[in-house]
This record gives sequence, structure tokens and C-alpha cells, in this order.
Amino acid sequence: MEMTPALPRMHEREVGTHPDFLPAGRRTAAQVISRPSLTYWEDAWLRLKRNRQALASLGIVSALLLLTLVGPLFWRVDPAAQELNRISESPSFGVRARVIEEPGTYEELTRSDWPESPAAPERALEIPRAIGLLDEPSILAVRLRWEPVEGAAGYVIYRSDRAPEGAGSYGVPVGEVLGGNRLSYEDRFNLSPGEYYYTIVAKNGMEADRGITRKVVLEPGISLADAQLLRADARVGEILSLPSHPLGTDYLGRDLLARLMAGARISLFIGILAPLLWTFTGVLLGGFAGYAGGRVDGVLMRVTDLVMALPFLLFMILFKVVLGGGPGESGIVPMLLSMVVLSWTGPARLARGQVLQLRESEFIQASRLLGASPAWLLFRHLLPNTLGVILVSLTFSIPSAIFTEAFLSFIGMGVVPPTPSWGSMCNDGIQRFLTYPHEFLFPAVFISVTVLAFNLLGDGLRDALDPKMRSVS
Repeated sequence: MEMTPALPRMHEREVGTHPDFLPAGRRTAAQVISRPSLTYWEDAWLRLKRNRQALASLGIVSALLLLTLVGPLFWRVDPAAQELNRISESPSFGVRARVIEEPGTYEELTRSDWPESPAAPERALEIPRAIGLLDEPSILAVRLRWEPVEGAAGYVIYRSDRAPEGAGSYGVPVGEVLGGNRLSYEDRFNLSPGEYYYTIVAKNGMEADRGITRKVVLEPGISLADAQLLRADARVGEILSLPSHPLGTDYLGRDLLARLMAGARISLFIGILAPLLWTFTGVLLGGFAGYAGGRVDGVLMRVTDLVMALPFLLFMILFKVVLGGGPGESGIVPMLLSMVVLSWTGPARLARGQVLQLRESEFIQASRLLGASPAWLLFRHLLPNTLGVILVSLTFSIPSAIFTEAFLSFIGMGVVPPTPSWGSMCNDGIQRFLTYPHEFLFPAVFISVTVLAFNLLGDGLRDALDPKMRSVS
């Protein structure tokens, strides 16, 4: 019979100091856990912080939310307030302007001793000999006068912000005077501080080859009525500090920064709430279809295929037309409903695929044997385990919704004016892009940066939440 070798006997003093017999509070360094275990979400957050692009994108998204929610508390400017004397103004800080009086009644200058139309057509017309001013020019009105031209039946007035270099470069025709004896013109069209070059060209059936040009310099100014809105005791000739517009004003004199903040509330509201609603709807339907299987799964998936087959943009526009959004309405609710009705199919298919993979897992079988109900299994085990994939899908859906809202508003089928949104602001700004590019560039930059930030954040979340990419170090 084989005997088990006896363990070496230890002295009582040796037993008390041996590592295997030490009390729990006196463990050696080898027995101390050197690295605590991390939960799934803690590990995902650590890996997300290592992704610099995703972290920067998260900062941009947070800054946009702060601008939207907290910005109006500091920048207390009404986005609907109009300053008609500061239309389409470039970004400005601390502008000082002189208070000017409203021009008096304009009386057209005519010559009774000069014929209104020539007795016989003239082939060649002379250049007007001089251009003068009826009174002091200002941003409220510029009143021009000139000498008559023999044989002229009228005159065309051109305006440019740069010196003409010859015929054909006189700028935009701002007015026309019919009658050779009518020798003055009043310009009130969209004047702002700066240099203007007015050119007068005589005409008689056809315009003359050349005209005479005069340079007019307009200083910053504000009408007395508008100045008294800023300060009740304002007087003509006084210098006032005008409100700053860091991003300029639009074609109605409204502050662009205030409108961008208001537009961000609309664009981000639609861009975040709509994906939340359609993702929630799709996850519920897809999870139920994947767990139920059989005929229920077949019917729900055929409905999903039918909705996916619909032309997205066409039916979204049809929904928008049917649900309304007329004068005085914002158009937000019809757009939200149309997005949710047409966009839930992606999350539904994604959730169904995840549930199909998990419903036969060991922990699901164990819960079923323990008597768990189908609702408990679906909402307690199956759907929570698809949360990482659904969250990534939601992050990618947000920029898509923002871009869709901006596109529909840009073509006039989204948010209805006067409610501001980034898309409708781009639609207003592109009409004056060549002369006032800031009206289009600022909302376009906001749209681009927001969409890019959410896309990069989605990439980072996808890498951080993928269990296969968890670090083993």
C-alpha cells in the first residue's frame, strides 16, 4: 500500500509567519489585486477618451448645446428685431454713428426750358457734363443732380461699390429717369456706410456708350427716430455707440448671432428628438419581431420592407404638404411626424438582428427556465444587451436628421419663416451670397461643423462600445 508522504512539520513560530497562514489584513504584495475590474461602460469611456477626434467632437457638441441653451441668457438680442438702417451689415464691434435727421420731402428737379423728348432721334449722345448733390448724402438717402444732354429722352443711374474701369463696369442699375428735362434722382435702396460710385448714362432708345461717374462717401449714421429708441434724449449730430453684431445682420437687419442661436434650438431639437423617437419605435418593433419570430416576425418585416421601399425624400415632402405648415405655422410638428414615420425601419432591422442572435443564448435559456416572462426577457435582458449598437446607430442618425431638416428648409419644405432654422437661413443668405457672403457662410458652417462632429463622435462610440475591441492590457 502506497503511503502519502507526510507534510513537513513546521514550528509554531514558522506557521505564524508563513504567507499561507497570514491574516486577511496582512497579505503580501503578490496577493493584492493590482488592477480593479472595469465595467463595460467604464472600459468604453476609457477607450473613448483615448480617441482624440471623438473627444474633440464631444467637446464641439457640448459647446453647441451650451450655445443653444445658455447663449441666449448672455446674448439678450431679439432674433426677430429689425434694424432697417443696418441691413446686411458685416460683422461689427463697437460701431459709432452720427445721429442724422430724416431727409425732407424729395422734389424732382426739372427744366421747363428743356424738351422732355428730342424733336429728332440722335445717333450719338454726349456724356452728362457734371453730377452734383441736392443735399448732404447719408445712409438714408443720396440725391443726385446732373446737367441735361442734348437729344436725350431719359437717363439711367448705375451704382457700384468700386470705381468703374470703363463701359460695362458701371455696376447695378438702380433707377431710370424718363424725360430729357428731368435731372435728378433719389437713391434709398439698401444704403450702408462706405464708398459708392454713381454713373449717369443718357439714353434715347439706346444708351450712350459712356457716362459720367461721381464718388459718394457715406459715413456711419442712424436716424433720429431709431436713435431715440436706443436713448430717449438723443439729438441730431450726436455720436452714439450702436449695438454690436459679432456675426453681422441679415437682409432685414436682424442679428445673425441671435438668429443662429434660435435656429440651433430648432435644428438640434428636430435633429435629436426625431432620431430618439424613430429609434425608440424601431427598437420596440424590431425587438418584438425578433423575439416572437414566426408569422409575427414575417408580417412586421414585410411592413418594414414596404416602408423602406418608399422614396424617402418624395414621401417626406408629401407628408409635409398633407400635414400642413402654412403661413404663421412653424412646420416643426409635420416634419417630426414625417421623419418618424419614414425612418424607424433601420433601427427595427438592427434590433431584430441583435435579438435573433441573443434569444438562444445560455443566460436567456436560464432565465426562461426560472420562469421569466417574455416581457421580462425582452426588456430586462435582450434589449439592454443591444444598447451599445443602438446607441451608435442613434449617434449616426442625428447628423442625418439635422442635414435632412436643413435641406428641406433650404428648398422651402421644412421650417416655415419667420421661424428661424439653419436651413432656412442658408436659403435666405444664398440669394445675396455674391454681395453679402456672411449671411450664407455662418449658418452653412454651423451645419457642417455639427454634422461632422456627430459623425466623428459616432465613429468613436462605435469603436469604444464594440466588445471585440476591448483592450486586454
